[in-house]
Amino acid sequence: MTHLKKLPVAALAAGALLALSAADVRAQALEKLTIVIFTPPSLGALLPPVIKAQKLDEKNGLDITFAERPPDAYAAQFNSGEFKIGGSASLTTLGLADVRGVKVKYLFNIFDYWGTIVTSRDNVKSLKDLEGKELAGARSTTNYQMYEFFAKRQGVDISKIKVVNTAPPGLISYAIADRADAVQIWEPAYTLMITKKSSIRTIDLGIAKTWKEFAGGSDIPYLGVGAHSDWADANPGAVQKLYTAYKQAAEWVAKNPDEAAPLLAKGATPEELKAVAAMIRSNQRLGMQFKAANVIKKEIEAVYKAGMEINYLPSMPSGASIYDKPLK
Repeated sequence: MTHLKKLPVAALAAGALLALSAADVRAQALEKLTIVIFTPPSLGALLPPVIKAQKLDEKNGLDITFAERPPDAYAAQFNSGEFKIGGSASLTTLGLADVRGVKVKYLFNIFDYWGTIVTSRDNVKSLKDLEGKELAGARSTTNYQMYEFFAKRQGVDISKIKVVNTAPPGLISYAIADRADAVQIWEPAYTLMITKKSSIRTIDLGIAKTWKEFAGGSDIPYLGVGAHSDWADANPGAVQKLYTAYKQAAEWVAKNPDEAAPLLAKGATPEELKAVAAMIRSNQRLGMQFKAANVIKKEIEAVYKAGMEINYLPSMPSGASIYDKPLK
């Protein structure tokens, strides 16, 4: 009888061990990746919290760690290979790395370009009025480089503009405190800023018209995920899993703007969250446009050409900088 009484306990213990073993196998099966991204608020930092909250990395066989860095540190540490994958991969920055001999690839696009200039000064009514004045901007970002392209296309002599360089998080405080004549800014910082200071004026860059004349289209691939070529070539399966996880995150955000807003803007006020949800619904400024790099090669090359026009890119980046394997 004693033996029979002990048997269920032993069986339970064996079952528990089997369950733990299965959990260990599942954990071991997850492929660990570390991805460097810009510090929030930034487009590259929008989807990572959604991926983690919805466990979209684990559902696709990945265990992703997101490491936040300001733009200058991001570029230095990604280009050096300290981080093999970049989740704030903007096209002209990645193109410049390629031109300088760093073998990198743009894997897929998440956001198309949108940016603007905001000002509280009465003497700044157009881009041309910026000449001889002070502009706050994050100079090392592709968004800033593209602003220069659109400004030059409108006849602005950008050499006559004094630029105060700051990281993206500082753009909001510059705009609210009126610490510069104007501020170059984009989403999600723009929405958070305009919610705090609705009186500030926005100067249109004329993006749609200018790009149509320059590139013959309307799509401006801008920011997505990039990687070092050696990693991407050796890990096509992980690239596909990464693409799927990000795509699922983008789709979830688009379908659930109210639920997504707190993840995209942590610590925001109710009014700011309402504005962020509206930004997602509209998508006009957010520009979420999810596409694999191989299907937008022509559009990517047009952005490279814009980078050359402002002398940011000394030459055309190689075709190898565009990931050519199909993703689904």
